[in-house]
Amino acid sequence: MMHFGKAGDIEIGHTHQFDHLTLLASGRLQVTVDGNVSEFIAPHMLYIAKDKVHELVALEDNTTAFCIHAMRFGEAVEDILDPSMIPAGVYIPEMMDKVVAINTNEQEPTQPTTEELTPKTIFA
Repeated sequence: MMHFGKAGDIEIGHTHQFDHLTLLASGRLQVTVDGNVSEFIAPHMLYIAKDKVHELVALEDNTTAFCIHAMRFGEAVEDILDPSMIPAGVYIPEMMDKVVAINTNEQEPTQPTTEELTPKTIFA
């Protein structure tokens, strides 16, 4: 989530390794993509292509936007899926070396066992 408290607040130019949508939930944004400027008024969905430098500038106080990334696997998945977002019981093979599941019977986070990750456990 990007919350711009004041008009003029900036999400500095950056890129992503995957195409994505940005939901402008409230307020107004000026979006600059590779030097091209557009303005959007909420509610609005914006498409941002991968590898395009884009910068967001709030044009109103309390502007809020959300980047929405499709789930996928491959290079730089960390850009869209942080292991802390995965609840216990969800099996994502490509991310398992990074996942820490919370065992409700213990105080400390633990790495899930192979038995806990069987399809029967996950999809039951």
